[in-house]
Amino acid sequence: MKKQPLFENQNHRSLKPLVGEKTYSVWIEMLQQLVPQGRTHRLAVVIAGMLQYASQVASKKSGNNPKEGSVEASLVFADELDEDESNAELADIIESLFDEAKVPYARTNRRGDEYSIIDSAVMEFIHWHDMPWE
Repeated sequence: MKKQPLFENQNHRSLKPLVGEKTYSVWIEMLQQLVPQGRTHRLAVVIAGMLQYASQVASKKSGNNPKEGSVEASLVFADELDEDESNAELADIIESLFDEAKVPYARTNRRGDEYSIIDSAVMEFIHWHDMPWE
């Protein structure tokens, strides 16, 4: 079941306008090459890195006052939400990356349980600065 985003006005939920055509095109090409044979725990970190970069661009672009419902708002305020809310806010943004790259984000483990690279990527994004050894 697809989670509904918290913010309204979800007209354009792509990272392309935020990071630019050149960067976005590189990310799409990376996903096309890495996802088919990539391990989820490694792909999640790569995607979280993309989101961290986009978050920094969003902060520089709009500061602490991004337009409500925008991709920028989702990225800037994701760390203020709980994990489920962050997932709801970011999942459609990540899903659009996978859709654009024409690669699947849904997977099935050896036991037959379904899971999503998107969920793993969101977890890596929101825990980016965590250092469990501290």
